[in-house]
Amino acid sequence: MPAQPYQNHLLIIEDDNGRKEFALGEPVYSIGRDPSSDIRLYSQFVSRRHATLVLRERQDGHYYYRIVDGNLKGKHSSNGLLINGRKCQSHDLEDEDEIIFGPQVSAKYYLLKRDVVPTGPPPDEFDITLISPNMMFENPEESSQGN
Repeated sequence: MPAQPYQNHLLIIEDDNGRKEFALGEPVYSIGRDPSSDIRLYSQFVSRRHATLVLRERQDGHYYYRIVDGNLKGKHSSNGLLINGRKCQSHDLEDEDEIIFGPQVSAKYYLLKRDVVPTGPPPDEFDITLISPNMMFENPEESSQGN
């Protein structure tokens, strides 16, 4: 059986409180200074609802995250997003993309891939094939000649 790709999405945030890692798996994440944010940023330079991560599916069945400036209702953050040095309203994240939310507040996105080889159930220890002595020879008459 061919190996199936397995993906883990990881976001590493650096802000005024240090460095935090977030393993992503939910369909939507709110990012910002607001205490109710799924991913909270600690800095006076970021908006309360600075960005949103949305899980999307590609045509090949793989998943990725899109980051959107502000919330999903269209309200943008005050400072916007810089992704890999370019100002963006939204961006489909790729492995090692760098996101700047404000001075000294950044994130790095990682897409970790590995192949998972499906394994079947362990072999049945009682699955045996019985062999007749006559099956040892191509011609059944040869078995009677040797005995």
